[in-house]
This record gives sequence, C-alpha cells and structure tokens, in this order.
Amino acid sequence: MSLEINENDLNEALREFLRDDIVYWKESNISDANKIPIPGERNTLITSALPYVNNVPHLGNIIGCTLSGDVFARYCRIRGDNVLYICGTDEYGTATENKAQEEKLSPREICDKYHALHDEVYKWFNIEFDRFGRTSTELQTQVVQDIFKKVYANGYIIKEEIEQLYCEQCNKFLADRFVEGECPFCTYEDARGDQCDKCGKLINAVELKMPRCKTCSSSPVIKSSRHLFIDLPKIQPKLEKWIEETLKNDNYWSQTAKVITNSWLKEGLKPRCITRDLKWGIPVPLDGYTDKVFYVWFDAPIGYISITAALCSQWEKWWKDPENVESYNFLAKDNVTFHAIIFPSTLLATHEKWSMVSHIPAVEYLNYEDSKFSKSRGIGVFGDSVRETGIPSDIWRFYLLYVRPENQDTTFCWNDLMAKNNTELLNNLGNFLNRVLTFLFNNFDATICQIKLSKTDQELLVQLNRELLAFIDSMNKVRLRDGIKIILNISRIGNQYIQSEKPWTLIKDSSTRIRAHSVLSLGANICLLLSILMEPYMPDTTRQLQEQINFKCNLLPSNHRFVCLLKSGHKIKKPSPLFKKLEQKEMDLFRKKFGGSIADKEKEATDVKMAKLIESLTLKTDKEIEQMIGEQGDKVRKLKADKVDKKIINDEVQILLKLKSTLAEKK
Repeated sequence: MSLEINENDLNEALREFLRDDIVYWKESNISDANKIPIPGERNTLITSALPYVNNVPHLGNIIGCTLSGDVFARYCRIRGDNVLYICGTDEYGTATENKAQEEKLSPREICDKYHALHDEVYKWFNIEFDRFGRTSTELQTQVVQDIFKKVYANGYIIKEEIEQLYCEQCNKFLADRFVEGECPFCTYEDARGDQCDKCGKLINAVELKMPRCKTCSSSPVIKSSRHLFIDLPKIQPKLEKWIEETLKNDNYWSQTAKVITNSWLKEGLKPRCITRDLKWGIPVPLDGYTDKVFYVWFDAPIGYISITAALCSQWEKWWKDPENVESYNFLAKDNVTFHAIIFPSTLLATHEKWSMVSHIPAVEYLNYEDSKFSKSRGIGVFGDSVRETGIPSDIWRFYLLYVRPENQDTTFCWNDLMAKNNTELLNNLGNFLNRVLTFLFNNFDATICQIKLSKTDQELLVQLNRELLAFIDSMNKVRLRDGIKIILNISRIGNQYIQSEKPWTLIKDSSTRIRAHSVLSLGANICLLLSILMEPYMPDTTRQLQEQINFKCNLLPSNHRFVCLLKSGHKIKKPSPLFKKLEQKEMDLFRKKFGGSIADKEKEATDVKMAKLIESLTLKTDKEIEQMIGEQGDKVRKLKADKVDKKIINDEVQILLKLKSTLAEKK
C-alpha cells in the first residue's frame, strides 16, 4: 500500500487507534419537549422549507428539503451536537383554497388530509423531525401577529392602494394562485400570479400578460384595493450588513443561494405586499385591514418559530440567542428569496435579537428521467407510491443523496438507481461488510482477537484517518454527496486491504492463521466505523449492521481518528447480506408504471421544446426572429402539403404563433 506518509503520521495513527477513552454512545431525546440550547455545547437549529399542504411530495421535493435536512441533522447528532430539527406543512393561502375547490372540501379538511399524508411519507423515509407541525394553529396566529405589530410599530410597513385583478364571473379579487398568464420576463405561458415556475422571478399578478382566472378561465379586470407592504428598501442596509457578517464568519451558503440573493440586492429591493384578499389565512390585526389576511409567504417562515413554540415552552432560547445557536435552512432554489431576503428582513425589522439563519445550503432541482415530475400526468415517483416498488427506504435515501442536485439540476434515472445499488452498495460496501464479518464468524468463533499491526496495517490507519477527516470536513460544509462517496471509498479501501492480505489463504497455515485473525479483527473495526458514517444516510442499515457486529455506537470518535472500539474477546452475531440486487426487468416495469401515458410524454416533450424556444428568443434580434418566422412558415406549409399527422402540424403551428407573438411584443 503506497502512501506519502512519515513517521509522525504512523505514530499518531497508532496512538489514536489504541486509545481507550473515546466516548461512543450518547442518549438521544429526539422528541424531548424540554430540549433547550445547552451553554458550552454546539446547539444546532435545523429547518426544512415547509411543504405546501395541498400536494403529495415527489422525490425532488424530498431530497430538496426534508431528506437533506434529516441527513444533516443525523450527522450533527453523531458529531455530538444538541440538535433541534423543525418542519411542518404550510397550510394557509390560495394554494389551499384552490385545492379545496378542486376536491370539494373545506380548507381545514384539505389541511388535515394532506398533513397526515405528508407525515406518513416522511416517516416511511425515516425522516425524523423533533417536531413536524403545521401553520394553521392559534399559536402561529399569535406569533405572526406579534411580529407584525413590532414591524409596524418600527415604521417598516407601507399602506398603499393597489391595482388588483378581479374576476367579475367569480365576483372576487384573484389572489396570486387563482390567476395564471404569460410571464412578463420570460414569456412562459403558465406563470402563476406570484412567481414564474420557469424563470423563478417573483411577479405581481397585474404584471401577467393575458391573465386568466384559474377557476373559470375568464379574463379578469383591474380594480383597486388597499394593502400593506413591508418596506424592504428601508430594511436593505440592515439586511446587507447582516449578510456580509454572516458570510464573513465562514458560514455556508451554496453558490445557488449566493447568486440569487446577490441578484436581488443588486437590483435593489422593492416594497413587497404582505396582505391578500382571502378568507383562509391569519387575520391582519390593524384597523381598516381586518378583512384581509397575511400573504402566505409572510407567515410561512414564521411557522418555524411557532412550531418550535408548540414543542418547547422555552422556544425563545432557540430563536433569540444567536451566540449559542447555529441555524441551517434546507430548501430548493425557488425558496431562496424568501429565506435569504424576506424572512430575515422581517426579523431585522422587529429590532429584536433573533437567531438568524447562519447557513443556507440551497439546491437546484431533481428531474425525472427525461422529463419533470407531474402528479396530474402520472410522471415520476411520489411519496405516496414509492413504497409500492418494494425497494427499501434506505436504498431510496442512498440514491437520492448520491444524485443530490447541489450545484446543478440532476436527474433521477431507474437504470442509474439499479447500477449504483448493484455496484456501490452490493459489490462494494455490502461485499466488504459481509465478507469480513462472515469470515470472522465462520472461522474464528465470531470473536475479535488482539490486533497486531504490521507496517501495512499502520499505513491503512493513516489512509482511513485521512478519509475520515475528509468526511467530517465535507459534512460540516453540507456537501452531502461528497460524504456518501467518501463512505464508499472507505469500503473500497477495506476491500483492497482484504484482497491484498488474503485471509482465506493465511488461515490454511497454522503459522499465519493468527495473522488472518488480526486482519479480520481490524476489518471488523472498519465495519463499525462505516456503520457510524452510514447512519445519517441509511439508518435502518446501520441498525442492522450494528446488531450483527453486536456493538451500539452513535458518535463519531471525538479525536476524529480511526479508533479500535472492538476489543479482544468481543463476539459478533451471525452476519447476513444487507443489500440485494436490483434487476433490469424491475426497472423496466417501474419506468413504464411511473412514466405516464404516451400522450403525457408527448405533451411533456412539446412543453420542453416550447420552453427552450422561448428561452432562446430572449437573445434573438428582431431580424433573426423574422427569419425564423419565415422558415417555420415554410415548414408548416410543407407538413400540410405532405398531409402528415394533425398533431405534428398543430405543434409546429403553435411554435409559429409563439414566434409571431414574441416579435409583436418586442416591437
């Protein structure tokens, strides 16, 4: 084994390996309502973006927020932190009213139904929150109204008469999600009244082109209505100072979070409306506005606070003690604006001392095969159907973390899931664990011996220490993909070690049998190290592995080095394989089951083609677009002359119309 090492490396590795003062177990009180920050300890407050209560989370939602938060929370626990992990369903606003209309239920019934569904999905994935709450509570109303009153008293609220879309057919003002139309920035045709799903920009509903009421599809008119705005321009200097200090203190914000935040600040913040003409929401406690409710994105992030308060009576020790609390927000890129701009601005405007977010490890999007997740079209795997595959939750956790979209959009692919399971888990990790433990159980009475380290073994210790330090560094920086790849690299190193030492050969000669026993005992200690590192990613597998090893351990070595925890005389239990092979026929079946109909796929392909066209037109000159119109017109005429399928002709006609409308708008 060739390593660039020196005597100091070898001596340190040997000294740390033989230490017998390492604490390896800490009692966990995940649901302890009395949990508060402990002075002198690392107190870590973790939140996942609150999922809308009106839908079923798909794999992209899960890896973007809740699963990533759970993996990091579990890591913080094995490094010994005092952790509080908070999440819950976001239950107010037009999204809920809209869903209630669709399902002919009341908003409260919708919230109850989908909160239970979300809770069930996350439990199946072994996502363990200290509290999975909800925002439609009396406590949420109290906290939101209290924060608003302080922001208002400090002069950060503006009263304005604004123009708003009003549906004369439905006889009501149309809140954000009750209106759709063409995005004024990228021309995406199905933009919502609050945000464009394509370009991600926030929108005021009246800015939409060709707006339509989502309920009746009629064209709304513009009417005036009184509303309240938070004065973001007035808060911007405080916000910029806070962001500068936060990033200066070596806190982790993903590149995605930084780029989105900087673009907002560079453009200059604008006042943001925080009220809506709705019934389902938190009432505004201000004379003249009591007929309105708070905009859901004003109250939703405050849900982290109220959900904590529902768990801990001393919640302020978590939320108002920044010197003793480190805070992480897990979310996808579409939520960066609210967590990096609007929510922090709201807290700053209270003039109180809050435990502001320290780290924002925002991610990009996870796509499905060659399209996007779509519940309505049956495309993609959603939380309520994932268990139908029969694939254990740990395998799903492993693969979703392996393809976590940390720097760019990534894709869930059935064949890749099969390949990663069969090569990385079964042939690499599973092979090492099962080979070492089975050989030890069958040939040495399942007993660990006194390990006698050779020079090669000591070099192995150095190599493992370097991998362990790299793992800790990656996880501290919330590089969860790197963390799982380091685990696989450690098992790969273990396999190489066993392969080079060949204990199956050593055992045949009485003079080398003791060496075989020592090699396998060292290997069993590597298995235990892997079980600790695996816990954040595959908690069920860790539990099974530690049962086989007959040793419970839930803390990283405090010295951050590979330590011999399985001492001479320790007995393991009968091992069994931890992973099973996935077959191509299963993948083909799942791809067909979760791929939607042929018509759905064709529509998805058309939508993608149109979206790419719209994006490309923003960079074209009028002359270039005129040329494209001519070429597209010729194409349509030829298709008609050739009498091809009407659907093909219609798709090309739609492209021609889009080109013409874009040119007209540009002129």
